[in-house]
Amino acid sequence: MLLQQRSLVMFKKISLFVLALTIGSVSVFAQDAQTRNLVSGQKYKIKGVVVAKENDSTFVVRDAVGVDTRVVVAPEASIKNNALFGGDRYPVNSIVRGLNLEAEGRGDASGSLAASKIRFDKSNLQTAQSIDSRVTPAEERLTAAEQNAQRVSGQIDELMAISNAARGGAKAAQDTADAAVEGVNATNQRISALDEYVVQSSATVNFKVNSAVLSPEAKAQLDEVATASMTLKGYVIEVTGFASAEGSAKKNKELSDRRAQAVKDYLIMTHNIPLRRIGTSYGYGVLQPVADNSTREGREQNRRVEVKLLVSRGMNQNVEVRQVATDTDNE
Repeated sequence: MLLQQRSLVMFKKISLFVLALTIGSVSVFAQDAQTRNLVSGQKYKIKGVVVAKENDSTFVVRDAVGVDTRVVVAPEASIKNNALFGGDRYPVNSIVRGLNLEAEGRGDASGSLAASKIRFDKSNLQTAQSIDSRVTPAEERLTAAEQNAQRVSGQIDELMAISNAARGGAKAAQDTADAAVEGVNATNQRISALDEYVVQSSATVNFKVNSAVLSPEAKAQLDEVATASMTLKGYVIEVTGFASAEGSAKKNKELSDRRAQAVKDYLIMTHNIPLRRIGTSYGYGVLQPVADNSTREGREQNRRVEVKLLVSRGMNQNVEVRQVATDTDNE
């Protein structure tokens, strides 16, 4: 009788252990299942960020809980920005990585979403496109650099073989191989820093009330930024406009856009800065003030355009961050 009781206790313990192990295994597999498989023909609405693109009409959206959904845009799909009165239409190739969007449609035979409707905020699109314009060229340079690193790695293997075969010159060959390894390590460090942008210099130009006209002092500051860019590789100029709090929010938004555009026009037309070197400019209106809008001096400082000269750390090993003097004389 006692033996039966002990056997029963042991059986219960083993059963509990197997149950715990089973639950743990299910949890692990659930964590690994990161791609959503949609039911064919069922309606879906997916919200998230575009994290990868297969081609212009096929991309992957990751939602707030980290689950991916493959989205295929139908040829007749409606692609617009969110707006009170309809919004603007966009081609399918406008969708880039980093865009926060909402896609509606039905599941297809492959488990993907056949999207018939896509909506997003215009400001989110502008930000995503600006970032993508910097990251994509860096990725292309990264691929080329990786291929070059592989070729160098093959040369190192060859040097090592020669070193082992040539007994008399083994030490010299080893030293050569070590130097080559150091060169590859340095190359890998530069590859890692290709898409790391830092501010090399910046300038803030100010404007008079309700004006988008550049003053002589503002032009002089922009001349310094343009001159500094001529000595750099892989640079991008970021232009953002702002306004003080006088007037309506709509007019101040338009005014900040005009101020940013005036700076872009000056850099392009006066200094021949290539268009690909200037990111998407944006006017923030009265947002992000740097001073108190209730005072005259504060409003003068808020009527501004900020210009940043960004450089790739991977292509410019000895970049030095410095500040261009700002002009606050805005009477």
